[in-house]
Parts: sequence; structure tokens; C-alpha cells
Amino acid sequence: MIEIRMHGRGGQGGVIAAKILASAIFKEGRFAQSFPSFGVERRGAPVLAFTRIDDKPVRLRTAIYEPDHIIVLDATLIKSTNVFSGLKSGGTILINTSAQIGLFDFPEEYHAAAVDASGIAVKHNLGTKSIPIVNTSILGAFAKFTGVVGIDAVVEAIREGVPIMQEENAAAAMEAYESVETQVVQKVSANS
Repeated sequence: MIEIRMHGRGGQGGVIAAKILASAIFKEGRFAQSFPSFGVERRGAPVLAFTRIDDKPVRLRTAIYEPDHIIVLDATLIKSTNVFSGLKSGGTILINTSAQIGLFDFPEEYHAAAVDASGIAVKHNLGTKSIPIVNTSILGAFAKFTGVVGIDAVVEAIREGVPIMQEENAAAAMEAYESVETQVVQKVSANS
């Protein structure tokens, strides 16, 4: 089973991203489950969204504590929340940021990637400049970075699953797919 945890803020589209990802997985003939976790529903509040993927029906209905992949929709959450909590060794971290991925301090050895999902969303008029809706951009980057799901299935799920601006959202996903900056991050111990 593949487990993905998304960290975002209310209004960024994290819950919809988890649903679209699950839909894309179904389109490829696998099983998926997605669900959110959040406290007070308000724009800007931290939100978690989860997606599980398997070749057989997914019956487990708990939060994901040891994900294989982490998606961070808002890089400021890294300073206020332990977004890396429980990430399996060798797991992946995808961060929405315009900063270089090497500027982040990761706890162990992980594969990390950055994409300016906010900039891409603004370019495609998804949300506003101050509050971009980054969900479809980040999914395009996730498809390229991890290979967990194909970009064609993601784009098809976006066209069927987003309520407005389907073509703009699909174009944002495709642009992010081509724009991912990746790096293997290894923390060097003091004894090395």
C-alpha cells in the first residue's frame, strides 16, 4: 500500500487534490481512498489530506502516520508543524516553493522536490496572487516526481473533478509536471 499525506492551508485545495489523486488512481485500474482532517474550517488554517493507493480495495480508515510521500502545499508549514513526522526512510517530499530545494533542512535521507505551484497557479488564474489555489499544480509535479500516477490520468481526473476552469487547471498540472526540481537529500552525520 502507498500512503500519501498532504499538508496545506484551508483554501489551497488540498482536500480536492486528494480526491483528484484518488480519481486518477482509479482511472489507472487501482484502488484508492482519500479523506481530509482539519479542525476549525477557515481559510488559512492548517489542513491535512490523505490518500491511500493499493492493488486491492483499501479498507483502513485511519489517519496516515507513516507516509511514503509527503506533499507540502505551503512551505511556511515546515516551520510551524512537523510535516516530516513519520515519513518512511527513503520517502519523498514535494514542496510548493519558489526557493531552491537545497535550502531546506531535511531530517534524514529523502528524495525531495520543489515546484513553484503558487507561481504556476497565478499564471493560470487559479485563485489570486495572494491566495493561489495550488492543488492541480502540485498534482502534476507529484506525478512527475514520484511516478506513482501518470500525468494523463491526473489531467483526466482534473477535467472531471474540478468544478470550474478545468482547462486552466489541466494546463497548470502539465506545466508543473515539466517544472519539478528534484534532489536526493542526505544528512551527513557529525562522524562522517
